[in-house]
Amino acid sequence: MADKGDMGWRVVAAGAAFAGGWVAKKAIAVAWKKGTGKEPPTNPESPDVALSEAIGWIVVMGIGVEVARLLATRAAARQWAKNSGTASQHLKTEV
Repeated sequence: MADKGDMGWRVVAAGAAFAGGWVAKKAIAVAWKKGTGKEPPTNPESPDVALSEAIGWIVVMGIGVEVARLLATRAAARQWAKNSGTASQHLKTEV
């Protein structure tokens, strides 16, 4: 069973990843609308959406959300280590 510190880190990391992804989705949608002049596709799988637009949306959204989640989780990890004096076991790398 995970100890309290480990469970605390998991909650913090999940919250940071969720928040980072949510903010990225909103920001990417606004940028898409400004850049293309159209609303982002709500259903890229629909045949009514041009294939190039669907692929572009999925690529931009996928990369953007994952980068934001990574950055948010890394920022949370730095703050966790600063506050607790040690990094979570999940963050330590084997050399």
